Amino acid sequence: MVKKNIAIIGAGPGGYEAAIRGAQLGANIYLIEGREVGGTCLNRGCIPTKTYFRNAEIMNTLNRSEEFGISVDNFKLDGKVLQDRKIKVVNQLVKGIEQLISSYKNIEFIPGKGRLKDNRTIIVDLKDGGTREIKVDNIVIATGSKATMTETKGVDLEGVITSDELLEMEEIPETLIVVGGGVIGLEFASIYQELGSQVILLASRILKNIDKEISRRLPMFFKKHGMETYVDIRAKEIVKEGNKLKVIARYKKKDKQIEVIGDKVLIASGRGPVTDGLNLDSTGIEYDKKGIKVDENFETTAKGIYAIGDVNDVGIQLAHVASSQGIYVVENIMGMTSDINLDVIPNCVFAFPEVAYVGLTESQIKEQKIDYKTSKFLFAANGKALSLGETEGFVKVFSSKENDKVIGVTIVGPHANDLIHEGALAIANNMDVDSIARTIHAHPTLSEAFMEAIHGLEGRAIHIAPPRRKR
Repeated sequence: MVKKNIAIIGAGPGGYEAAIRGAQLGANIYLIEGREVGGTCLNRGCIPTKTYFRNAEIMNTLNRSEEFGISVDNFKLDGKVLQDRKIKVVNQLVKGIEQLISSYKNIEFIPGKGRLKDNRTIIVDLKDGGTREIKVDNIVIATGSKATMTETKGVDLEGVITSDELLEMEEIPETLIVVGGGVIGLEFASIYQELGSQVILLASRILKNIDKEISRRLPMFFKKHGMETYVDIRAKEIVKEGNKLKVIARYKKKDKQIEVIGDKVLIASGRGPVTDGLNLDSTGIEYDKKGIKVDENFETTAKGIYAIGDVNDVGIQLAHVASSQGIYVVENIMGMTSDINLDVIPNCVFAFPEVAYVGLTESQIKEQKIDYKTSKFLFAANGKALSLGETEGFVKVFSSKENDKVIGVTIVGPHANDLIHEGALAIANNMDVDSIARTIHAHPTLSEAFMEAIHGLEGRAIHIAPPRRKR
């Protein structure tokens, strides 16, 4: 294998995993990071929110403790302890990754901000002062994304915040208005509702690319958890109302507006690529507000320079996608024949209830004119879910009538984000319904719900009542 010198700008999940894989293959790696190892996901995204999600789960259980015959009085959340625990979890993971990187002698970690000089040269503005010039064979840009604000009037007011700022707050707002119905908005809305805020959700739509049945049902689930939920609505203006904030919002499909008042307003309108300071124009790299333009191999318009993860224009802002793209890129740079399938990506939403999906949705199946079968199994009929006291939701599966292959799975309910990988494994490996149906699933487990849904495609599910015959 040819010896290569590769510079990677950004040490988030995509960058550091690409660095490690490149080092495993014998490349000399220069890993450049201006902030913390682990990027947004570890420090300001996935891990902090899932740490909070665990607290929210416990609060949810405590609020329902009498269902289980347990009386718990006068419990309360300590915001400082919540914050301290998040910091501890993040620091432990950051330290672990730093140690992992340092265990590879052919990875040089360089603290500083990297910018392009030409197609083979990077200038690093070092954290401790000065600059350093590095010449390499290939460059991988993995600078990730940042929270973006909408153009709504009043977003510059004090108390109007992004997810980054909310995660730094020790206090739990009495009333939190969340603007945005994407993954970030729904997760924070669900978490803070359980932590003790009265959450008001203003969503233009619920999850852009999900099965329509889910987007219709989720608002009902949220309302059951006490959340004020408004859908098909846009925030038009934010104004001060004493020491509170008022959001004026208008429905998209009817001539009606509402006003809601809260202590904080979270703008969860999405994230934009971090391209500032990279000096992309010097190498002729094309980019726009969606990100750096790349081809099917994630190579930019400048030969030998690649862009992976949130910073490219592929439009899939997930840590596991960034990691997969990074590994794919360095393997190809090192001469390996690698493969990546961006059609089979598990999507997970840590809300109450959890939501996960992989493969095609029913709308996409219809758009592609695929002749299909569908089956749904309710968690209310699953013994483990009943034992847990978590019966909301269902498993929904789709298969092609032509070859009986599983083509889509959607799960709403307990541990959906863990269960979805059974569906991802089936679709990624082109498995047919029978190959899954003959796999024994342990009892009593939540995974039986997936098994029953699969059996339902063949009309052989034991715990699904047969359809009524038409008279």
